[in-house]
Amino acid sequence: MSHTVKVEFSCAPGKGATLLAIFVPALVDTRAHPGCLSVEPYVDQDNPDYVVVWQKWATRSNQETYLAWRDSTNIGEVLGPLLNAPPSFAHLTPAS
Repeated sequence: MSHTVKVEFSCAPGKGATLLAIFVPALVDTRAHPGCLSVEPYVDQDNPDYVVVWQKWATRSNQETYLAWRDSTNIGEVLGPLLNAPPSFAHLTPAS
């Protein structure tokens, strides 16, 4: 069974488009990372400074390994000034 992750980014006012301009090209590397099944960014229609990324991974371990790698690229230092708060991660399990 795959592993689903929802990541929420609450951007500073007017910074959502800037975050996406940096973030969307970086998703090429995410999609190429071992275990990544899909990754899709979404923007709230009513608040363009609220971005959600929906991820599917083969395993939670794949996502955690990816996240450690992504942290090592210092992307947090680039995105941090654009955010109101650190990203919020939810690791989800299908409900029956």
